[in-house]
Amino acid sequence: RFFQTGGAFMYPIAIVLVVGLAIALERWFVLTAAKVANRRAFDSAMGMLRKKDYKAVVTQAKKSKVPMYRIVAAGVVKFTNSSRREDIEYAMEEGVMEALPPLEKRTQYLATLANIATLLGLLGTIIGLIAAFTAVANAAPAEKASMLSSSISVAMNTTAFGLISAIPLLLFHAVLQTKTTEIVDSFEMAGVKVMNILSEVTARTKTRETDK
Repeated sequence: RFFQTGGAFMYPIAIVLVVGLAIALERWFVLTAAKVANRRAFDSAMGMLRKKDYKAVVTQAKKSKVPMYRIVAAGVVKFTNSSRREDIEYAMEEGVMEALPPLEKRTQYLATLANIATLLGLLGTIIGLIAAFTAVANAAPAEKASMLSSSISVAMNTTAFGLISAIPLLLFHAVLQTKTTEIVDSFEMAGVKVMNILSEVTARTKTRETDK
């Protein structure tokens, strides 16, 4: 009854809510899978680096679609051509930037849809109030108070439904942004660890050359 008495604007708000929930669920599964896949790739790549099996890292990066492999491999490839720390960091940062768009895709729509739901609710209420006051103006004096109260109650349903739709969408937006940030932070952490391993290799090589 709450939905039926809310008027025509309840339907577009419901559509916005359904679309937003579909995006939120799809992003949740994608980001969860990406977090697990990147974690496994990181553990695997670190094992290869500790064994100094650089070729295996590059080969795995070509076979896999997991961004973590590509980021680590970019640093390894640059390391084999140039041992400068800045060059290696830039190469891995480029890999991180390439990995960002698929992770952030469609998440920003949730905040927009939440705003649309709220605005549709307010618009429905305003139109409902305009219709209510127009009807009351032509009603008998004895009926005006009851008609006005019932009409306002119905008009406010759209605002309530707009807020009911917007609040969970905003919560999903915040949660998904947090998950995305965690994945990006894992890329940056991986870059630091790769640099540390490669720096140790460089230091050992220089030490051996000095000893000779």
